[in-house]
Amino acid sequence: MPYQKKNGKWVAQVRRTEGGKEHQKDKVFRHKRDAKNWEAEMRRKPVEKWDGTTGMVCLIDWAEAYLDYAKARYSVKTYKEKRSMFQRFFKKIDPETPVSDLTPAIVMDYIIKQSQDRTGHGANKDRKNLVAGWNWGMKYYKPVLPGPNPCLVDKMPENRHPRYVPPVADFWKVYDVAEGQDKVMLLAYLHLGARRCEVFRLAWEDVDFAECRIRLSTHKRMGGNLEFDWLPMTDDLFNTLMEHRQTAVNQWVFINPKTSQPYKTRKRWMGGLCNKAKVKPFGLHGIRHLTASILASDGVPPIQIQAILRHKRLSTTEGYLHRLGDLKPALRVLSRNKKPSEKPSVVRAIKTKIRVVK
Repeated sequence: MPYQKKNGKWVAQVRRTEGGKEHQKDKVFRHKRDAKNWEAEMRRKPVEKWDGTTGMVCLIDWAEAYLDYAKARYSVKTYKEKRSMFQRFFKKIDPETPVSDLTPAIVMDYIIKQSQDRTGHGANKDRKNLVAGWNWGMKYYKPVLPGPNPCLVDKMPENRHPRYVPPVADFWKVYDVAEGQDKVMLLAYLHLGARRCEVFRLAWEDVDFAECRIRLSTHKRMGGNLEFDWLPMTDDLFNTLMEHRQTAVNQWVFINPKTSQPYKTRKRWMGGLCNKAKVKPFGLHGIRHLTASILASDGVPPIQIQAILRHKRLSTTEGYLHRLGDLKPALRVLSRNKKPSEKPSVVRAIKTKIRVVK
């Protein structure tokens, strides 16, 4: 018997068990009468003439099921990326399309259109998420989506611009115009090579002054699990955080003064500081690249830089180091105006103290 969906359309469904195996076929209609007629016609047909079987009603059902999984499994950022992809996807493709009707040609047309309207990189990200969603459906969703995966189409050419890595002098100009905890935060990014959210979510329990080390947490690992790594603190960072600790108002190292809670985003912060310092704008991830580049310029082996940046693959770290020709040969240490005889450099501190404890 057909059933009605929230959008007013009717879903016709037939099931039959043959040879101990259950077969199911679904189709969406605008009118109940048409759905009932289709069910009656399908019941008169042998299973081998059902043109394939599937228990998934249409593409929107698959998308909603996968997004429910992604919301529980991955980080908020990853979930929103997948959700945005489906929103674009269903602007081009009818969400009521039966999953059995999705073909590589349809997906390829969508990917080409995204490449034209956006970028090849953006199109390939959508392709990646479509492939992952369909693979999940074939593996976990009951009834199983039809295979092979129709989303495994060719990738689009990418013309990705290299990330801008600021000169070290520009970083210090920005540091000079920053005030209060913003100075401390900038130093933490430079001396830890940390990702944006890793510093945002720092709690004082993550700062081990006794062992002169700091614990960073990341979702940027396989499966999206939150994983922890310990890094040694440089002398400059140790002293700066120790002084900053005296002003703490709660368990968080850096807080939004409006909420007394950790920052979730600071969209205009770096742009405002760069404008104030009169330097070319750069972002927090640019500082992470700068840290890697300075260390490489001082001869730190890539395997140690990999441990500092906490990459799982060395090839990822090497991607951070290919712009060394753009940096000044004079870049020797991260701390400025410090001679090696006066205070151990960040590079020397990392060389002698680096250890990653998971």
